[in-house]
Amino acid sequence: MTNLFQAPKGVPEYFPPDSAAFLAVRDALAKPACNAGYGYIELPTFEDTNLFVRGVGESTDVVSKEMYTFDDRGGRSISLRPEGTAGVMRAVIEHGLDRGQLPVKLWYAGPFFRAERPQQGRYRQFHQVGVEAVGIDDPALDAEVISLADEAYRSLGLTGYTLMLTSLGCAVCRPPYREMLQTFLGRLSLDEETSRRAALNPLRVLDDKRPEVQEQLAEAPLQVDHLCSECRQHYDAVRTHLAALGVRWQEAPRLVRGLDYYTRTTFEFQHPGLGSQSGIGGGGRYDGLMAQLGGQDLGGIGFGLGTDRTYLACRAEGLSVGRPERCDVFLVPLGDAAKTRIVALGGLLRVAGVRTDIAYGDRGLKGAMKAADRSGARYAVIVGDRDLESGVAQLKRLNTGEQSEVLLTGLVDVLKERLA
Repeated sequence: MTNLFQAPKGVPEYFPPDSAAFLAVRDALAKPACNAGYGYIELPTFEDTNLFVRGVGESTDVVSKEMYTFDDRGGRSISLRPEGTAGVMRAVIEHGLDRGQLPVKLWYAGPFFRAERPQQGRYRQFHQVGVEAVGIDDPALDAEVISLADEAYRSLGLTGYTLMLTSLGCAVCRPPYREMLQTFLGRLSLDEETSRRAALNPLRVLDDKRPEVQEQLAEAPLQVDHLCSECRQHYDAVRTHLAALGVRWQEAPRLVRGLDYYTRTTFEFQHPGLGSQSGIGGGGRYDGLMAQLGGQDLGGIGFGLGTDRTYLACRAEGLSVGRPERCDVFLVPLGDAAKTRIVALGGLLRVAGVRTDIAYGDRGLKGAMKAADRSGARYAVIVGDRDLESGVAQLKRLNTGEQSEVLLTGLVDVLKERLA
């Protein structure tokens, strides 16, 4: 039989048992931020297109080539969110969050959208967990944000990733460096499109992966070698704090992120187990972004960690995360009267916090026990009409086959004790 419908190309789907690992990864990425006082923010899935044009950068591939943009019924240009920071800044400005205690510390999670060529780790709908710390320009805060991501990866058991770190300078030292880089690029033999990119945003050329371009860039000037004194002090302090936090990094003077708003501290976590799509998360400072979007001239720092890619990294390292089993207890009724009692018992167990499923469909004992094994439950509870007359249930430990009789009135307490 041919399926009439299929999921859109480039959209990963997660279903049991793999979805348990995906959820475990998402929760692990968010937990360090929650422990550090970051509050949750739920963002719109789509925004005014100009928010991303102004915030992310018109010359970026994200805006110029990859956004899903359409006109709504009122003729307004709307785009599905390609990243999270611009939307957070809009919310901070709109709701006056920056008028209270600083820094504003927020985290978010969910799907984002880019019209890219699908391949492993590069999807048109992808998931991220992000944090933003807005309003304070403190190298210690930069280090905190980076360490939260590092802690999240370590909590999953990941060891094969590398933290790449650099500084992209500020409004003082970047313009002269940009001019220096453009002069250098102007002497190279570049194709027309790359030359146009060099005129719009020369840093983008440093990120060109083609060997023939990289060969010409061997002697290119680097921003980290031309920082002003304040940026140099800031970068030195960030590294001092990271060392104190036990975070290891690798200097990456050619690191270029795909968004234009980054300034000063910039970083990316890379994992070789994902092949060409090795970036599993990253971020940096974005001083000037809030003012550019109509708010106060306050800086900030944040990151976006790829839930899909982190999930793939865990698989590449052979890590088992999450609980694939659906339940802890599987209830098996044998007969109509037993089913009535079992349904009520299932409700009591769930209220007590015990993950419970039931053998629905009036199947026989053999079929019900096969379903119990497939559920991953630790215990099966079997109740027949004769058991009801005696006020007992048959409690079976599924991995050993050990079975005992337990009073129905005390069954919830017995299960809670055994599952503790």
